[in-house]
Amino acid sequence: MSRKKRFVQVGAGGRAELFYAAIATDYRETSELTAFCDVNQTRMNYANKLLTEKYDYPAANTYKAEQFEEMIAAEKPDAVIVTSIDRTHHHYIIRAMELGCDVVTEKPMTVDEKKCQEILDAVKRTGRNMRVTFNYRYAPHHTKAKELIASGAIGEVYSVHFEWLLNTQHGADYFRRWHRDKRNSGGLLVHKSTHHFDLVNFWIDSQPETVFAFGDLRFYGKENAERRGITRFYDRSTGNPLAKDDPFALHMDQKEQHKALYLDAEHEDGYRRDQSVFGDGISIEDTMGVMVRYKNNAILTYSLNAYLPWEGYRIAFNGSKGRLEMEVVEQSYVNAGGEKSEEGALLGQKITVYPMFGAPYEVKAEEGVGGHGGGDTVMLNDIFGTPVEDPFHRAANHIDGARSILTGIAANRSIRTGQPVQVQDLVRF
Repeated sequence: MSRKKRFVQVGAGGRAELFYAAIATDYRETSELTAFCDVNQTRMNYANKLLTEKYDYPAANTYKAEQFEEMIAAEKPDAVIVTSIDRTHHHYIIRAMELGCDVVTEKPMTVDEKKCQEILDAVKRTGRNMRVTFNYRYAPHHTKAKELIASGAIGEVYSVHFEWLLNTQHGADYFRRWHRDKRNSGGLLVHKSTHHFDLVNFWIDSQPETVFAFGDLRFYGKENAERRGITRFYDRSTGNPLAKDDPFALHMDQKEQHKALYLDAEHEDGYRRDQSVFGDGISIEDTMGVMVRYKNNAILTYSLNAYLPWEGYRIAFNGSKGRLEMEVVEQSYVNAGGEKSEEGALLGQKITVYPMFGAPYEVKAEEGVGGHGGGDTVMLNDIFGTPVEDPFHRAANHIDGARSILTGIAANRSIRTGQPVQVQDLVRF
Protein backbone atom coordinates (compact mmCIF):
# COMPACT_ATOMS: atom_id res chain seq x y z
CA MET A 1 0.00 0.00 0.00
CA SER A 2 1.36 3.43 -0.94
CA ARG A 3 2.19 5.99 1.73
CA LYS A 4 -0.52 8.42 2.72
CA LYS A 5 -0.05 11.96 1.50
CA ARG A 6 0.63 14.31 4.41
CA PHE A 7 -1.18 17.67 4.63
CA VAL A 8 -1.09 20.64 6.98
CA GLN A 9 -3.68 23.42 6.85
CA VAL A 10 -3.23 27.17 7.27
CA GLY A 11 -6.42 28.98 8.31
CA ALA A 12 -8.99 27.30 10.55
CA GLY A 13 -11.97 29.58 9.80
CA GLY A 14 -15.20 29.07 7.90
CA ARG A 15 -13.72 27.57 4.72
CA ALA A 16 -11.39 25.13 6.46
CA GLU A 17 -13.82 22.36 7.37
CA LEU A 18 -14.58 21.45 3.76
CA PHE A 19 -11.00 20.21 3.41
CA TYR A 20 -10.15 18.71 6.78
CA ALA A 21 -13.53 16.95 6.97
CA ALA A 22 -12.84 15.28 3.62
CA ILE A 23 -9.50 13.94 4.85
CA ALA A 24 -11.06 12.80 8.13
CA THR A 25 -13.90 10.89 6.43
CA ASP A 26 -13.72 9.75 2.82
CA TYR A 27 -9.96 9.96 2.29
CA ARG A 28 -8.41 8.45 5.42
CA GLU A 29 -6.77 5.73 3.36
CA THR A 30 -4.96 8.09 0.98
CA SER A 31 -4.39 11.30 2.96
CA GLU A 32 -3.70 12.50 6.49
CA LEU A 33 -3.89 15.87 8.21
CA THR A 34 -1.21 16.42 10.84
CA ALA A 35 -1.39 20.12 11.78
CA PHE A 36 -3.30 23.40 11.77
CA CYS A 37 -1.76 26.89 11.61
CA ASP A 38 -3.76 30.03 12.41
CA VAL A 39 -3.49 33.41 14.09
CA ASN A 40 -6.10 32.26 16.60
CA GLN A 41 -5.64 29.32 18.98
CA THR A 42 -9.34 29.21 19.89
CA ARG A 43 -10.30 28.52 16.27
CA MET A 44 -7.71 25.76 15.97
CA ASN A 45 -8.99 24.21 19.19
CA TYR A 46 -12.51 24.20 17.76
CA ALA A 47 -11.31 22.60 14.52
CA ASN A 48 -9.71 19.87 16.61
CA LYS A 49 -12.95 19.47 18.58
CA LEU A 50 -14.78 18.82 15.30
CA LEU A 51 -12.06 16.43 14.13
CA THR A 52 -12.21 14.33 17.28
CA GLU A 53 -15.91 14.51 18.21
CA LYS A 54 -17.69 14.91 14.87
CA TYR A 55 -15.34 12.94 12.63
CA ASP A 56 -13.64 10.54 15.08
CA TYR A 57 -10.21 11.59 13.79
CA PRO A 58 -7.02 12.29 15.77
CA ALA A 59 -6.49 15.90 16.81
CA ALA A 60 -3.96 17.79 14.71
CA ASN A 61 -0.96 19.61 16.11
CA THR A 62 -1.46 23.38 16.29
CA TYR A 63 0.92 26.21 15.43
CA LYS A 64 0.40 29.97 15.54
CA ALA A 65 0.94 31.96 12.34
CA GLU A 66 4.45 33.01 13.33
CA GLN A 67 5.34 29.31 13.71
CA PHE A 68 4.57 28.42 10.08
CA GLU A 69 8.14 27.52 9.17
CA GLU A 70 8.53 25.60 12.42
CA MET A 71 5.42 23.62 11.47
CA ILE A 72 6.82 22.73 8.03
CA ALA A 73 10.10 21.59 9.56
CA ALA A 74 8.40 19.47 12.22
CA GLU A 75 5.52 17.98 10.22
CA LYS A 76 7.30 17.49 6.87
CA PRO A 77 4.07 17.74 4.82
CA ASP A 78 3.79 16.87 1.16
CA ALA A 79 1.37 19.75 0.65
CA VAL A 80 -0.01 22.80 2.46
CA ILE A 81 -3.75 23.61 2.29
CA VAL A 82 -4.24 27.40 2.36
CA THR A 83 -7.62 28.60 3.67
CA SER A 84 -6.51 31.79 5.42
CA ILE A 85 -7.75 35.34 4.79
CA ASP A 86 -7.31 36.16 1.07
CA ARG A 87 -4.65 38.85 1.41
CA THR A 88 -2.34 36.36 3.19
CA HIS A 89 -2.61 33.56 0.63
CA HIS A 90 0.50 34.61 -1.27
CA HIS A 91 2.67 34.55 1.84
CA TYR A 92 1.84 30.96 2.74
CA ILE A 93 1.77 29.76 -0.89
CA ILE A 94 5.22 31.15 -1.66
CA ARG A 95 6.88 30.13 1.59
CA ALA A 96 5.41 26.62 1.41
CA MET A 97 6.84 26.11 -2.08
CA GLU A 98 10.22 27.54 -1.05
CA LEU A 99 10.28 25.01 1.80
CA GLY A 100 9.66 22.13 -0.61
CA CYS A 101 5.88 21.65 -0.37
CA ASP A 102 3.14 21.56 -2.97
CA VAL A 103 0.10 23.79 -2.35
CA VAL A 104 -3.68 23.46 -2.44
CA THR A 105 -5.22 26.91 -2.11
CA GLU A 106 -8.74 28.16 -1.70
CA LYS A 107 -9.86 30.72 -4.26
CA PRO A 108 -9.00 33.49 -4.96
CA MET A 109 -5.34 32.65 -5.40
CA THR A 110 -4.53 36.19 -4.21
CA VAL A 111 -5.99 39.71 -4.35
CA ASP A 112 -3.81 41.92 -6.58
CA GLU A 113 -1.37 41.81 -9.49
CA LYS A 114 1.78 42.28 -7.38
CA LYS A 115 1.05 39.27 -5.18
CA CYS A 116 -0.04 37.31 -8.27
CA GLN A 117 3.33 37.97 -9.93
CA GLU A 118 5.16 36.88 -6.80
CA ILE A 119 3.28 33.56 -6.83
CA LEU A 120 3.92 32.96 -10.54
CA ASP A 121 7.63 33.67 -10.02
CA ALA A 122 7.76 31.32 -7.02
CA VAL A 123 6.26 28.45 -9.02
CA LYS A 124 8.91 28.91 -11.72
CA ARG A 125 11.68 29.25 -9.15
CA THR A 126 10.74 26.21 -7.05
CA GLY A 127 9.13 23.87 -9.56
CA ARG A 128 6.44 22.94 -7.03
CA ASN A 129 2.86 22.04 -7.96
CA MET A 130 -0.11 24.18 -7.05
CA ARG A 131 -3.86 23.57 -7.14
CA VAL A 132 -6.57 26.25 -6.96
CA THR A 133 -9.84 24.78 -5.73
CA PHE A 134 -12.35 25.83 -8.37
CA ASN A 135 -15.13 23.50 -7.25
CA TYR A 136 -17.65 25.05 -9.64
CA ARG A 137 -15.79 23.50 -12.59
CA TYR A 138 -16.80 20.08 -11.28
CA ALA A 139 -20.55 20.71 -10.95
CA PRO A 140 -22.28 18.37 -13.44
CA HIS A 141 -24.31 21.11 -15.15
CA HIS A 142 -21.15 23.22 -15.63
CA THR A 143 -19.34 20.21 -17.09
CA LYS A 144 -22.32 19.63 -19.40
CA ALA A 145 -22.07 23.22 -20.67
CA LYS A 146 -18.37 22.65 -21.37
CA GLU A 147 -19.20 19.43 -23.20
CA LEU A 148 -21.88 21.08 -25.35
CA ILE A 149 -19.67 24.00 -26.34
CA ALA A 150 -16.70 21.74 -27.09
CA SER A 151 -18.92 19.50 -29.24
CA GLY A 152 -19.80 22.45 -31.49
CA ALA A 153 -23.49 22.47 -30.55
CA ILE A 154 -23.63 26.25 -31.02
CA GLY A 155 -20.52 26.62 -33.18
CA GLU A 156 -17.82 29.14 -32.33
CA VAL A 157 -18.73 31.22 -29.27
CA TYR A 158 -18.77 34.92 -30.10
CA SER A 159 -20.27 36.40 -26.93
CA VAL A 160 -21.33 35.46 -23.41
CA HIS A 161 -23.81 37.20 -21.14
CA PHE A 162 -23.44 36.21 -17.48
CA GLU A 163 -25.64 37.55 -14.67
CA TRP A 164 -24.93 36.36 -11.11
CA LEU A 165 -27.34 37.12 -8.26
CA LEU A 166 -26.35 37.08 -4.58
CA ASN A 167 -29.35 37.39 -2.30
CA THR A 168 -29.87 39.30 0.94
CA GLN A 169 -28.67 36.33 3.01
CA HIS A 170 -25.52 35.26 1.19
CA GLY A 171 -24.71 38.58 -0.47
CA ALA A 172 -25.10 40.53 2.75
CA ASP A 173 -22.66 38.24 4.51
CA TYR A 174 -19.67 39.68 2.63
CA PHE A 175 -20.48 43.06 4.16
CA ARG A 176 -20.45 41.80 7.76
CA ARG A 177 -16.97 40.29 7.82
CA TRP A 178 -13.39 40.86 6.73
CA HIS A 179 -14.34 40.81 3.05
CA ARG A 180 -15.87 44.31 3.41
CA ASP A 181 -12.32 45.73 3.41
CA LYS A 182 -11.02 45.57 -0.16
CA ARG A 183 -7.45 45.22 1.08
CA ASN A 184 -8.42 41.86 2.55
CA SER A 185 -10.48 40.39 -0.28
CA GLY A 186 -9.89 42.35 -3.48
CA GLY A 187 -13.63 43.07 -3.45
CA LEU A 188 -16.30 40.77 -4.83
CA LEU A 189 -14.90 41.03 -8.36
CA VAL A 190 -11.89 39.10 -7.06
CA HIS A 191 -13.14 37.13 -4.05
CA LYS A 192 -16.45 35.93 -5.52
CA SER A 193 -16.21 36.52 -9.26
CA THR A 194 -12.99 34.53 -9.53
CA HIS A 195 -15.34 31.49 -9.69
CA HIS A 196 -17.33 33.02 -12.52
CA PHE A 197 -14.43 34.35 -14.57
CA ASP A 198 -12.70 30.99 -14.23
CA LEU A 199 -15.82 29.26 -15.54
CA VAL A 200 -15.87 31.47 -18.63
CA ASN A 201 -12.16 30.82 -19.26
CA PHE A 202 -12.87 27.09 -18.82
CA TRP A 203 -16.00 27.03 -20.98
CA ILE A 204 -14.69 28.95 -23.99
CA ASP A 205 -11.07 27.77 -23.63
CA SER A 206 -9.56 31.24 -23.71
CA GLN A 207 -8.17 33.95 -21.45
CA PRO A 208 -9.00 37.62 -20.81
CA GLU A 209 -7.27 40.28 -22.88
CA THR A 210 -9.05 43.63 -22.28
CA VAL A 211 -11.32 44.54 -19.35
CA PHE A 212 -13.57 47.52 -18.67
CA ALA A 213 -15.82 47.87 -15.63
CA PHE A 214 -18.11 50.00 -13.52
CA GLY A 215 -18.83 49.34 -9.86
CA ASP A 216 -20.16 51.10 -6.80
CA LEU A 217 -21.52 50.63 -3.28
CA ARG A 218 -25.22 51.39 -3.81
CA PHE A 219 -27.17 49.33 -1.26
CA TYR A 220 -25.01 48.51 1.78
CA GLY A 221 -23.13 51.05 3.91
CA LYS A 222 -24.38 53.77 6.25
CA GLU A 223 -24.66 56.55 3.67
CA ASN A 224 -26.91 54.46 1.42
CA ALA A 225 -29.10 53.42 4.36
CA GLU A 226 -29.47 57.05 5.45
CA ARG A 227 -30.49 58.00 1.94
CA ARG A 228 -33.30 55.42 2.14
CA GLY A 229 -34.55 56.93 5.39
CA ILE A 230 -33.00 54.59 7.98
CA THR A 231 -32.20 56.45 11.21
CA ARG A 232 -31.32 53.73 13.75
CA PHE A 233 -27.84 52.23 13.43
CA TYR A 234 -25.69 49.84 15.41
CA ASP A 235 -22.09 48.62 15.21
CA ARG A 236 -22.56 44.88 15.65
CA SER A 237 -25.50 42.48 15.92
CA THR A 238 -24.91 39.94 18.68
CA GLY A 239 -26.58 40.94 21.94
CA ASN A 240 -27.68 44.29 20.53
CA PRO A 241 -31.41 45.12 21.00
CA LEU A 242 -31.29 47.44 17.96
CA ALA A 243 -30.48 44.39 15.80
CA LYS A 244 -33.19 42.16 17.20
CA ASP A 245 -35.63 42.51 14.30
CA ASP A 246 -33.13 43.42 11.56
CA PRO A 247 -33.25 40.79 8.76
CA PHE A 248 -29.66 41.73 7.89
CA ALA A 249 -28.33 41.00 11.38
CA LEU A 250 -26.21 37.96 12.25
CA HIS A 251 -26.64 36.76 15.84
CA MET A 252 -23.54 34.69 16.52
CA ASP A 253 -24.80 33.34 19.83
CA GLN A 254 -27.58 31.45 18.02
CA LYS A 255 -25.41 28.96 16.10
CA GLU A 256 -22.76 26.81 17.74
CA GLN A 257 -20.26 27.12 14.90
CA HIS A 258 -20.47 30.91 14.71
CA LYS A 259 -20.09 31.17 18.47
CA ALA A 260 -17.15 28.77 18.65
CA LEU A 261 -15.27 30.03 15.59
CA TYR A 262 -15.78 33.75 16.10
CA LEU A 263 -17.55 34.99 19.21
CA ASP A 264 -15.49 32.85 21.59
CA ALA A 265 -12.32 33.69 19.65
CA GLU A 266 -12.65 37.49 19.67
CA HIS A 267 -10.48 37.91 22.74
CA GLU A 268 -7.44 36.73 20.77
CA ASP A 269 -7.54 38.84 17.62
CA GLY A 270 -10.44 41.30 17.97
CA TYR A 271 -12.15 40.04 14.80
CA ARG A 272 -15.89 40.71 14.82
CA ARG A 273 -17.85 38.52 12.41
CA ASP A 274 -21.22 40.25 12.95
CA GLN A 275 -20.64 43.85 11.88
CA SER A 276 -23.62 45.81 10.58
CA VAL A 277 -23.91 45.79 6.80
CA PHE A 278 -25.14 49.38 7.11
CA GLY A 279 -22.10 50.66 8.94
CA ASP A 280 -19.17 52.79 7.88
CA GLY A 281 -15.84 51.44 6.65
CA ILE A 282 -17.06 49.31 3.72
CA SER A 283 -14.69 49.66 0.76
CA ILE A 284 -16.04 46.98 -1.61
CA GLU A 285 -18.76 47.32 -4.24
CA ASP A 286 -22.18 45.66 -4.23
CA THR A 287 -23.23 46.61 -7.80
CA MET A 288 -20.85 45.68 -10.64
CA GLY A 289 -20.82 45.46 -14.41
CA VAL A 290 -17.85 44.17 -16.43
CA MET A 291 -17.04 43.80 -20.12
CA VAL A 292 -14.21 41.52 -21.26
CA ARG A 293 -12.64 40.75 -24.61
CA TYR A 294 -10.82 37.41 -24.76
CA LYS A 295 -7.79 36.27 -26.73
CA ASN A 296 -10.12 34.40 -29.11
CA ASN A 297 -12.13 37.64 -29.67
CA ALA A 298 -15.17 36.46 -27.70
CA ILE A 299 -16.87 39.17 -25.62
CA LEU A 300 -18.26 38.77 -22.09
CA THR A 301 -20.82 41.05 -20.46
CA TYR A 302 -21.01 40.28 -16.74
CA SER A 303 -23.21 41.55 -13.92
CA LEU A 304 -22.94 40.90 -10.16
CA ASN A 305 -25.31 42.31 -7.54
CA ALA A 306 -25.24 41.39 -3.86
CA TYR A 307 -28.71 42.32 -2.52
CA LEU A 308 -31.24 40.46 -4.67
CA PRO A 309 -34.36 38.39 -3.84
CA TRP A 310 -33.01 35.03 -5.09
CA GLU A 311 -29.67 33.29 -5.41
CA GLY A 312 -28.26 31.92 -8.64
CA TYR A 313 -27.40 32.95 -12.16
CA ARG A 314 -28.36 33.15 -15.80
CA ILE A 315 -25.87 32.72 -18.61
CA ALA A 316 -26.19 32.76 -22.39
CA PHE A 317 -23.58 31.76 -24.99
CA ASN A 318 -24.10 33.15 -28.51
CA GLY A 319 -22.35 31.27 -31.27
CA SER A 320 -22.05 30.83 -35.02
CA LYS A 321 -24.63 28.01 -34.99
CA GLY A 322 -27.00 29.09 -32.25
CA ARG A 323 -27.40 29.93 -28.59
CA LEU A 324 -27.05 28.04 -25.30
CA GLU A 325 -28.87 29.27 -22.21
CA MET A 326 -28.49 28.07 -18.64
CA GLU A 327 -30.40 29.12 -15.54
CA VAL A 328 -29.41 27.89 -12.10
CA VAL A 329 -31.04 28.49 -8.70
CA GLU A 330 -28.84 27.80 -5.68
CA GLN A 331 -29.31 27.32 -1.96
CA SER A 332 -28.46 30.53 -0.17
CA TYR A 333 -26.24 30.28 2.89
CA VAL A 334 -24.22 32.16 5.50
CA ASN A 335 -20.61 30.99 5.72
CA ALA A 336 -20.00 28.60 8.62
CA GLY A 337 -23.70 28.78 9.46
CA GLY A 338 -24.58 25.18 8.63
CA GLU A 339 -23.43 22.01 6.91
CA LYS A 340 -20.82 22.50 4.18
CA SER A 341 -23.01 20.53 1.77
CA GLU A 342 -25.53 23.41 1.86
CA GLU A 343 -23.11 25.96 0.43
CA GLY A 344 -24.25 26.67 -3.12
CA ALA A 345 -26.32 23.47 -3.21
CA LEU A 346 -28.39 23.11 -6.36
CA LEU A 347 -32.11 23.90 -6.14
CA GLY A 348 -32.79 23.82 -9.86
CA GLN A 349 -31.08 24.05 -13.22
CA LYS A 350 -32.13 24.22 -16.85
CA ILE A 351 -30.02 24.08 -20.00
CA THR A 352 -31.56 24.93 -23.38
CA VAL A 353 -29.95 24.90 -26.81
CA TYR A 354 -31.39 27.09 -29.57
CA PRO A 355 -30.02 25.98 -32.96
CA MET A 356 -29.85 28.71 -35.56
CA PHE A 357 -32.17 26.80 -37.91
CA GLY A 358 -34.02 24.32 -35.77
CA ALA A 359 -36.30 23.80 -32.82
CA PRO A 360 -34.89 24.53 -29.36
CA TYR A 361 -34.27 21.55 -27.10
CA GLU A 362 -33.56 21.05 -23.43
CA VAL A 363 -30.42 19.22 -22.34
CA LYS A 364 -30.55 17.14 -19.19
CA ALA A 365 -27.58 17.26 -16.85
CA GLU A 366 -27.01 15.12 -13.80
CA GLU A 367 -28.42 16.73 -10.67
CA GLY A 368 -25.37 17.43 -8.54
CA VAL A 369 -25.70 16.66 -4.83
CA GLY A 370 -23.82 18.62 -2.18
CA GLY A 371 -22.01 21.93 -2.06
CA HIS A 372 -21.41 24.15 -5.09
CA GLY A 373 -23.81 22.33 -7.37
CA GLY A 374 -22.33 18.94 -6.53
CA GLY A 375 -18.84 20.06 -7.49
CA ASP A 376 -17.32 19.76 -4.00
CA THR A 377 -17.49 15.97 -3.86
CA VAL A 378 -15.86 15.43 -7.26
CA MET A 379 -13.14 18.02 -6.62
CA LEU A 380 -12.24 16.63 -3.20
CA ASN A 381 -11.69 13.19 -4.70
CA ASP A 382 -9.47 14.80 -7.32
CA ILE A 383 -7.34 16.36 -4.56
CA PHE A 384 -7.32 13.77 -1.76
CA GLY A 385 -8.50 10.53 -3.33
CA THR A 386 -7.71 8.60 -6.47
CA PRO A 387 -8.28 10.90 -9.45
CA VAL A 388 -9.70 9.38 -12.60
CA GLU A 389 -8.86 10.46 -16.14
CA ASP A 390 -10.72 13.70 -16.82
CA PRO A 391 -11.39 14.57 -20.49
CA PHE A 392 -12.53 18.05 -19.39
CA HIS A 393 -9.29 18.89 -17.54
CA ARG A 394 -11.09 20.46 -14.61
CA ALA A 395 -8.14 20.49 -12.21
CA ALA A 396 -6.95 24.11 -12.00
CA ASN A 397 -3.32 25.15 -11.55
CA HIS A 398 -1.59 28.46 -10.78
CA ILE A 399 -2.04 29.68 -14.37
CA ASP A 400 -5.80 29.10 -14.16
CA GLY A 401 -5.82 30.78 -10.74
CA ALA A 402 -4.02 33.81 -12.13
CA ARG A 403 -6.19 34.16 -15.23
CA SER A 404 -9.37 34.06 -13.15
CA ILE A 405 -8.32 36.77 -10.69
CA LEU A 406 -6.72 38.98 -13.34
CA THR A 407 -10.15 39.69 -14.83
CA GLY A 408 -11.33 40.96 -11.43
CA ILE A 409 -8.06 42.78 -10.69
CA ALA A 410 -8.24 44.50 -14.08
CA ALA A 411 -11.90 45.36 -13.42
CA ASN A 412 -10.93 46.95 -10.09
CA ARG A 413 -8.33 49.08 -11.84
CA SER A 414 -10.85 50.07 -14.52
CA ILE A 415 -13.35 51.12 -11.84
CA ARG A 416 -10.67 53.29 -10.24
CA THR A 417 -9.42 54.89 -13.45
CA GLY A 418 -12.41 54.84 -15.77
CA GLN A 419 -10.20 53.28 -18.46
CA PRO A 420 -10.02 49.87 -20.15
CA VAL A 421 -7.19 47.68 -18.85
CA GLN A 422 -4.92 45.36 -20.83
CA VAL A 423 -4.42 42.19 -18.80
CA GLN A 424 -0.95 41.63 -20.28
CA ASP A 425 0.16 44.84 -18.55
CA LEU A 426 -0.61 43.40 -15.12
CA VAL A 427 1.66 40.33 -14.90
CA ARG A 428 4.23 38.32 -16.87
CA PHE A 429 3.49 34.60 -17.27
